[in-house]
Amino acid sequence: MKKQKEILERLDQLLLDRGWSEYRLAKECGLSESTIANIYRRNSVPSIATLEAICRGFGISMAQFFSENEMVELTPQTKELFERWISLTPEQKKAVLDIMRLLGSR
Repeated sequence: MKKQKEILERLDQLLLDRGWSEYRLAKECGLSESTIANIYRRNSVPSIATLEAICRGFGISMAQFFSENEMVELTPQTKELFERWISLTPEQKKAVLDIMRLLGSR
């Protein structure tokens, strides 16, 4: 499957860019070493939840992971925003977006 190969290639590139091992990635994203190793051993696509954790570990968004353009690193504040966003309910996300739109219109 082409997507599998692209995802694994992207993971490899991100690891290479940072000089990280699979062990370091596991520690940075809070996953077990076996979870990361199984992605490679089984040549499988990680679940959405696993991929979200991997992206958080790299400090990037899912959009950045799949982007073909130059990647922009997240600031600590933006990273915190994404981490907190994930745990919000849909209603809370709507409220936050409404507030941000109000603040941005000034």
